[in-house]
Amino acid sequence: MIRFAMLLMIFLVGGIVQAQPAKPEIVSLLGVKLSAQADEKGEVAAAEKKLATDPHNIDLLVALGRAQASVWRYQDAIATYTRGLKLAPKNAPIIALLYRHRGHRYISTRQFDKAVADLERAAKLNDHDFDIWYHLGLAYYLKGNYNKAINAYEQCRAVAEKEGKDDSVIAVSDWLYMAYRRARKDVDAAKALERITPNMNVKENKSYFDRLLFYKGLKQETEIFNLEKATDLEIATVGYGLGNWHWYHGNRAKAEEYFRKITSGKYWPAFGFIAAEVELSRKR
Repeated sequence: MIRFAMLLMIFLVGGIVQAQPAKPEIVSLLGVKLSAQADEKGEVAAAEKKLATDPHNIDLLVALGRAQASVWRYQDAIATYTRGLKLAPKNAPIIALLYRHRGHRYISTRQFDKAVADLERAAKLNDHDFDIWYHLGLAYYLKGNYNKAINAYEQCRAVAEKEGKDDSVIAVSDWLYMAYRRARKDVDAAKALERITPNMNVKENKSYFDRLLFYKGLKQETEIFNLEKATDLEIATVGYGLGNWHWYHGNRAKAEEYFRKITSGKYWPAFGFIAAEVELSRKR
């Protein structure tokens, strides 16, 4: 009874129960505590309920991992995909899919070495999957291994070209260009832009497309970035490309201004946000 009374005193202040602060999902590379979102639509609960009816169903496990990731509960998603890997049959595409999903979430949680390990395993099991190569390239890029990033992105672009999807070509071309620039292979970077034309069919990756047109000199910085109107995701996506552009051209102060603006926002899972964090953490 004494212990109970002491605990009650801790949680009661002025007769009001004080909620404990939510545990952060991760601590960023800059030491900032970052939180998951509330499952307002009940998607995680619904996915858990479905999985409970068939606990060994890999499709339902993947669906739960996706639901958890949709509200930024990446630690839970990693645990879900790990569970899936233990249950998965000896089927290369299925195992590759689970490694790809878990590798992606290791990127989200800033565990780049683990991401590389998972995505390399996935690529060995399935070497014609766009998402595997795309995320592997990103993991290498974030580690500063630009030559390996280039190799992965080239593989990724080949898959995108074979599939004939402009949106995919645009997404990978942007990161490939930046990897070439960071590796100081400017001639190759220019060649990576040759495939990009203003009349491409863009449905999803407009921010990447605008960045590529800017790199080609077909759009101005002010045309593709309006700080007053941009969402946090747009700031992270477009802002990182622009920050990088100033970095390449020796304006480090302007680049860091972009990176700091990105990391002051709320959309911390965005690839541009993570990359900006990496840049600022290296400076520290």
